[in-house]
Amino acid sequence: MKQIVLSLIANAGGVGKTTLSVHIAYEMSRLGFDVAIIDLDPQRSLDVFCGLPPAEVETTLVKVLSKDFQGDWDLISVWEQSKTQVCQGHPLLAEIANELVIRKRGEYTLSDRLKKYPLPHNLVILDCPATLGMLNVNALAASTHILVPVQLEMKAISGSAELVEWCISTGDELQLEPRPPILGFVPSMYDDTVAMHRQYLEQLPEIAEHLHLKLYPKVRNSNEFKNASAHGLPLQKYRPKHPACRDFQQITDDLAALIQEKK
Repeated sequence: MKQIVLSLIANAGGVGKTTLSVHIAYEMSRLGFDVAIIDLDPQRSLDVFCGLPPAEVETTLVKVLSKDFQGDWDLISVWEQSKTQVCQGHPLLAEIANELVIRKRGEYTLSDRLKKYPLPHNLVILDCPATLGMLNVNALAASTHILVPVQLEMKAISGSAELVEWCISTGDELQLEPRPPILGFVPSMYDDTVAMHRQYLEQLPEIAEHLHLKLYPKVRNSNEFKNASAHGLPLQKYRPKHPACRDFQQITDDLAALIQEKK
């Protein structure tokens, strides 16, 4: 089986990156895969979604990206009977990002760590910050694949097209071989009672086709996602019969197929 390193990248906040990270991770672990989520976001909203208290800086990704890292990953198991572990984020990631700008091979630090001290998991999910700075450059360099959540608003949709261009141009600048493919767009936080959402969802297939990208089924907006995260749980564990639990199936089917591809 292959290891997939999946970046969830968007150039805006509040588009559902962490919601996607958590629910993809849980569903993949339910399918029998070992999953690690690495939180690259200084805001550390992943802690809330996983029911984790804030971590001390020396047990977070800050340590992994620091110069003297020796391979001792701190991974916390989350959700009972789940094969999911988390490497927590920390506000000091913002400072580390500034330091990486002037460090030799700074853009490749996370990639270098994952190569020198590989994680045993089938799927490693990189939950990225909302700005296209050095942490996202590190995520891109470390990725085998990318997923782009899209909020159904004009600014978010036009920003997503720009994001695709950023992934391509940055991948070329980093001379990534191969450049990590974008699995597709995921329309997130969809509310069918909002006319604008319905209108933009109709336009997305044409945009995705123009960019030669797959368009995944929409992930609906539901208060139950908020209720589940307030309990530190994915919706599949909090309310397993809720229809939104099925919104991630096509993504996880594709990821499972990629992992099981022959090398």
